[in-house]
Amino acid sequence: MSDIIIKTQQDIEKMRISCRLAADVIDMIGPFIKVGVTTDELNQICHDYIVNLQQAIPAPLNYHGFPKSICTSINHQVCHGIPGPRILKDGDIINVDITVLKDSYHGDTSKMFMAGKPSVLAERLVNITQECMYRGIQQIKPGGFFGDIGAAIQEFAEKNRLTVVREYCGHGIGKVFHEPPNVLHYGKPKTGEMLKPGMIFTVEPMINAGKRDVRLLPDGWTVVTKDHSLSAQWEHTILVTETGYEILTKRDEETI
Repeated sequence: MSDIIIKTQQDIEKMRISCRLAADVIDMIGPFIKVGVTTDELNQICHDYIVNLQQAIPAPLNYHGFPKSICTSINHQVCHGIPGPRILKDGDIINVDITVLKDSYHGDTSKMFMAGKPSVLAERLVNITQECMYRGIQQIKPGGFFGDIGAAIQEFAEKNRLTVVREYCGHGIGKVFHEPPNVLHYGKPKTGEMLKPGMIFTVEPMINAGKRDVRLLPDGWTVVTKDHSLSAQWEHTILVTETGYEILTKRDEETI
């Protein structure tokens, strides 16, 4: 038997709320991301917005000891970057990862932002990574397989001479921040478990401009590319519907 939790209609309604809140934080923080701001300042703005305006909880704070309310991963940082005194410089690319906990349900999403004018390579990486995520999401429908998602992401990334990080993946989400299944961003079509209506999980590919190898920094959280090449990531929380998918964390700017 699969240990993937099929969400009830009540679960889904609560997830729509928490995911909407997470998307709203991403929209809110955008204008603050510019040259000269520190990642700590971005963290504080998001924290205050989630706690005071949304009356919700920033799920990363104290999660297995994580010290901040959001993750900020810059340039060659792949994921789980800890906000701190670092100042954004012209050309930096940064992933802001938001997870909101509201009425016991989690909403999880991330977006790439660019400070100042990015390099051609950086902008290309950011755009292709977003397209990788969309291509993975577009495979989602009842009767499909988790392998279909990973295969679509891997194929598009490698066609564009980029590499897929394999050590980290998407995940089931609901009342628990990270629950089964693991959603791989590489693989073969028609492999893995079958997709069923009521499943909710994240698709969050991490794509590198150089080699796919990564390492964990001594802080125990921040993951970086071994070769110091740029990395990008985008993330959405997805519901498998009766006919396809619903992007629960979709923002108004998105046309997918």
